[in-house]
Amino acid sequence: MTTGRVVSTPISRGKLLEWAEEQFGDWIKAVVDVSRGIMAVGGDLHADDEGVLLADGSLQRDLWGINLHPADDGADWIEFDSMINIRPRDGNRSRGVDDERTRARIRSVVESLIVAE
Repeated sequence: MTTGRVVSTPISRGKLLEWAEEQFGDWIKAVVDVSRGIMAVGGDLHADDEGVLLADGSLQRDLWGINLHPADDGADWIEFDSMINIRPRDGNRSRGVDDERTRARIRSVVESLIVAE
């Protein structure tokens, strides 16, 4: 079982691609803490990354699961799809992220932590 790595300072897309190749090939799972501006990357399951962040002090309500495709260009390199996102009591009834403001916050965190080479 692989647990995620906490990313709290910027890394290159090239480094992220290396990590992806070690795991699923051309993509990698991640969980973003939209309040703390950090993420965990590389767990076998989004729940693994989620657990790393919860142990690090994150709050469940701030965590959102995504998939990253570091070799892709454009907005589609961030895929909003994870079982941990299903939260009917919070108004999110899908594996995606239904609220556009939350998606924008996730994109902002990812773009601040994953930088061009």
